[in-house]
Amino acid sequence: MPHLAGDLDLLLRVLVAAALSAAMGWERERGKHSAGLRTHMLVGIAAALYVVLGNALVAGYEGPLASLRADPIRIIQGVSLGIGFLGGGVIFISRAEDRVKGLTTAASIWATAAVAMAAALQHYVLATAATLLILLVLRVFAVFDTADRPPPHAAD
Repeated sequence: MPHLAGDLDLLLRVLVAAALSAAMGWERERGKHSAGLRTHMLVGIAAALYVVLGNALVAGYEGPLASLRADPIRIIQGVSLGIGFLGGGVIFISRAEDRVKGLTTAASIWATAAVAMAAALQHYVLATAATLLILLVLRVFAVFDTADRPPPHAAD
């Protein structure tokens, strides 16, 4: 079991991402949004796992460094792009209400992936502070969301 200590370190990163993702997912779950606790946790865990696996592959490379063709930015870009497609799936137009719905949920999914990637890169303070900021935006600033208010009706 030569990789056990390294795997435990990587697992810690994924667990931190899962916990922070759970906080954001719980907020969405409480509001009965389409993507809640489990969705946010899965996004966070997967995003962190992609990042730690990419880092582990680079760190474990045994060939000459000059022949290593690795770009960690591509991992972040790939995760961000993939999450964008996932988030796009929760956005829809409500014809009954004549408005777009799911944008905040899609944005929270995207933000969850970013927080998870920060945790995977061991930026725990940044990931935690970003989570608190995201929760502030989702919960406290919801009072400014005009999308939840009925549209004004024309005078009869």
